[in-house]
Amino acid sequence: MKQTIRSFVLRQGRVSNAQRRACEILLPIYGIPFDHKVVNLDHVFGRSAPKILEIGFGMGETTAAIAKSNPEKDYLAIDVHTPGVGSLLNQIKILELANLRIIQHDAVEVLQHMLAKESLDGIHIFFPDPWPKAKHHKRRLIQATLINHLCDYLKIGGYIHVATDWEDYAVQILEVFSDEPQLINTEKNFAPRPEYRPLTKFEQRGLKLGHSVWDIIFLKK
Repeated sequence: MKQTIRSFVLRQGRVSNAQRRACEILLPIYGIPFDHKVVNLDHVFGRSAPKILEIGFGMGETTAAIAKSNPEKDYLAIDVHTPGVGSLLNQIKILELANLRIIQHDAVEVLQHMLAKESLDGIHIFFPDPWPKAKHHKRRLIQATLINHLCDYLKIGGYIHVATDWEDYAVQILEVFSDEPQLINTEKNFAPRPEYRPLTKFEQRGLKLGHSVWDIIFLKK
């Protein structure tokens, strides 16, 4: 795999005082420092349970809601943006989520250095940046090389779930997943939204305006 793959494009955003304090105080508690050795997730969470990876969690509302509603599973959330990391840390504390941890680092490097092959039961990528201009499509996260790499970390029968509200991106994602020989679709084309993925406020507003959201869920053969 080429080292040039990246899971993000770093953008500057305003960090509130609350988010900054959360990163200073809570990240040492609920975060996992990036390292160049494989981390024992069962040890981190203190139990053996299904492990779900989320790449890019925005401000973390959906991530926290899923973890709260599924206490029998452990969630590892990866993002680089400090405002979102601070926001999710505060939600972990408020909701007392023992089954959610954060790594603030590039997801590709985390996969390469910190996660064991075939250690994940699922991977979530919700509403990745659509980069709507055609000249920027090469910056989109969902590319064949990355998906092939992600498959290495899924157990047999594990799933990858992507959701997007951009139709042309949804079509591209479906094509990329369908072309990956290690994956099989759970539906004929797009999947209905599963109960575990809650509707975000942004998504609810869009649906009221007639916008659509596409879910793509494939399993590792």
